Amino acid sequence: MQDAALRLKALTEQLLGAPVPVRIRAWDGSEAGPPGAPVLVVRNRRALRRLLWKPGELGLARAWVSGDLTVDGDLYAALEAIAAAVWEGGEDTRTLGQALRDPDVRAAVRGLVRLAGPPLPPAPPREEVRRRSRLSRLHTKRSDRRAISHHYDVGNDFYELVLGPSMVYSCAYWETPEGTLEDAQRDKLALVARKLDLKPGMRLLDVGCGWGSMAVHAAREYGVRVVGVTLSQEQAAYARKRVAQEGLTDRVEIRVQDYRDVADGPYDAISSIGMAEHVGSERYLEYARDLFGLLKPGGRLLNHQIGRRPWQDESAYELDGFIDAYVFPDGELAPIGETVTQLERAGFEVRDVESIREHYALTLRRWVADLEARWPEAVRLAGPGRARVWRLYMAASALAFERNQIGVNQVLAVRTPQSGASGLPLRTRTWN
Repeated sequence: MQDAALRLKALTEQLLGAPVPVRIRAWDGSEAGPPGAPVLVVRNRRALRRLLWKPGELGLARAWVSGDLTVDGDLYAALEAIAAAVWEGGEDTRTLGQALRDPDVRAAVRGLVRLAGPPLPPAPPREEVRRRSRLSRLHTKRSDRRAISHHYDVGNDFYELVLGPSMVYSCAYWETPEGTLEDAQRDKLALVARKLDLKPGMRLLDVGCGWGSMAVHAAREYGVRVVGVTLSQEQAAYARKRVAQEGLTDRVEIRVQDYRDVADGPYDAISSIGMAEHVGSERYLEYARDLFGLLKPGGRLLNHQIGRRPWQDESAYELDGFIDAYVFPDGELAPIGETVTQLERAGFEVRDVESIREHYALTLRRWVADLEARWPEAVRLAGPGRARVWRLYMAASALAFERNQIGVNQVLAVRTPQSGASGLPLRTRTWN
């Protein structure tokens, strides 16, 4: 009898205390749920065991990455529906232990356990980061190298497929939503260069230089000398090849180096684009002080960084389960106010803050479209699990930016000399 989907729907509604917002297709071919709704495909009983052993985001992520759980149709619509039901379904803020004291919840869990079969916890997918201990100190040089390698040493061919020829892995800057990704990424690099007021002969330090896009753009278009640093061996090899192809080896040096080990300042300007998210709250002041010390008086820093919304109780903030386990190990997002405060504590004068949140949503949707359009090739290059990780995290992130759950900001800061002469014009935004 094919009734798994109907049973799963009924038990889930009993657990949530609300209608299931998606249509469920179960491993036996049965379907249940509202017609026309996004279809959540539960491919086997193992998916339920993953959710039961790790209720919440991490269990869902494990089921998705392993291929036990998938979506038939619009992924964005499915994610929005699931988020609304699971995380935004009301004012119930009970802990799991408190919820299990509810007899209806206990009965639903018992029913799901019976439906899932033998209660053995499946091993996490191999794409999940393995840690010896969460109590070990974050953001040592060694742990940062491992974290960066996990995310960026996936294969340059895979990143080319997703990012396109620009190989820029940060928010683009769109003139219109209908524009091309390449134009929007070029405009973002040009915006950074204008904010830094780059001129021929200047020295630029590009912290977290990635595949060399900013370094090449600055040297080619503005005649500056650039040092780019990254912890990724694969990024560095790709960036050096690009530099050589552009004939810029006399102006651009790419190093595999921790920003904390850069000691050949002063620089006229520093760009940090999509790198500071890896620094961590306990190291952020050190990061800011290091960059301050590498700038000459009057030098500018452009810090381009994703930020989260502040929590009323900041002590409750924890690293995101899926993102931390599969995407950016040890990455941390801070509210923009904290970032500005730490930069100023380090000695910088913050002169301009620009939010470009909507631009990142557009960028992520383009990356997802590129990935989905070339899905078989992506699976061949990175493996099915890794490809699923990138599809889920980029689609979910696009929705988070669109809904103002996270943002991205460009902060222009100056190492203002004691004279107080910042070097900026009276009407600062000459770059627009």
